[in-house]
Amino acid sequence: MNTKEYISSGIIESYILGHASPEEAGILECVMKNNAEVKAAFEEAQKTLENLATAQAVTPPSDLKSKIWNKIQQEQIIEEEKPSISISSPVIEPLEENIRVKSNNNWKTLGIAASVLFLGSIAGNLFWVSKQTENQKEIAKMKTEKQSQDIAMQKMNQKMAMFSNPDMQMVMLKGVEKHEDAKAMVFWDKKTKEVYLNAENLPKAPEGMQYQLWAIADGKPVSAGMYTQDKDSLIALANIPNAQAFAITLEKEGGSPVPTMENMYVMGGI
Repeated sequence: MNTKEYISSGIIESYILGHASPEEAGILECVMKNNAEVKAAFEEAQKTLENLATAQAVTPPSDLKSKIWNKIQQEQIIEEEKPSISISSPVIEPLEENIRVKSNNNWKTLGIAASVLFLGSIAGNLFWVSKQTENQKEIAKMKTEKQSQDIAMQKMNQKMAMFSNPDMQMVMLKGVEKHEDAKAMVFWDKKTKEVYLNAENLPKAPEGMQYQLWAIADGKPVSAGMYTQDKDSLIALANIPNAQAFAITLEKEGGSPVPTMENMYVMGGI
């Protein structure tokens, strides 16, 4: 795995969010000490996550503190208004009893305050968990978009490499009479004799049908492979030692031993 693959693997984000295993964390920390590119990617990801968390931070309700202390004061007033000595029968309580009652009142007050704070903490945690879930979804979306961009860039680099290859013969296939808007490009490696097809401008094949590439060699059509639209188009379809032209027809899924001429879409000569 090279540096770019390691960075795009998601280990940096997992480390920052605390999801990486001890072994993964140790490897990443070691790599960052010896690889400036990985360290820079870590710092950038950390800054991005911090900015995302700050932008979506939730402030606790402004009146939460006042509500807590109002509740405590109300409880204290209620306790102070309770009569401790009977008017008809005065009783002098022992010192130990007074201390015990006051202690119980204090503990009750502290218990109420702790309960209110606990409920406030739960509410805050629920807000935080909700925002963390949203952040993780946003990060996953960003990773998916980055992967799509990487795939598109890989395809572009592959095309550029083919364009610059002196052994590569490029053959433009233009639409025939019934399909004038259709286009395709064949890349024929004159050295390896491998044939590549870029048919992204062909209409989507109907259900149960598939495009088939043909090489015209010595006046006869030779199958050069089947084109599958849900796969990368720039893959070697066949090995053709000699050809004067290429054409594409629409055939039943799996291909045909001979081309269906009325279903020809594009054709181009070398």
